[in-house]
Amino acid sequence: MRRNHVIAAAAICLGLIVYATLATLAGRPVLLGHAEAYWVVIIERFSAYCLLGFLLSFLLPGRLRLACALVVAVAIGLELLQALIPDRDPGFMDVLQKAAGGTVGVILAQTILAFLPRPPS
Repeated sequence: MRRNHVIAAAAICLGLIVYATLATLAGRPVLLGHAEAYWVVIIERFSAYCLLGFLLSFLLPGRLRLACALVVAVAIGLELLQALIPDRDPGFMDVLQKAAGGTVGVILAQTILAFLPRPPS
């Protein structure tokens, strides 16, 4: 049952990331308003992908490379899809920030999983 909760949380997190990434600038959710500082945007991106990587890592225990590859693929794919939205601009630095956040989340979760007791098989 807990796995279903993690799947639902990961799906909701991914859905929110997709919406925030592909929505027009007027419809994009913001933390502090549309005049927020750039460092706030960086923290938003990093944190969202960190959470996604953390949740994916719990769904894929022991599969560090696969979880990292999925998070990086989502970051690259969504950034490329932004090129199709008229008022959005994809950027390489955005991909790096998102991929770094996702990778940190995966590594953090894998570290936690390494110290958790394993159920008997």
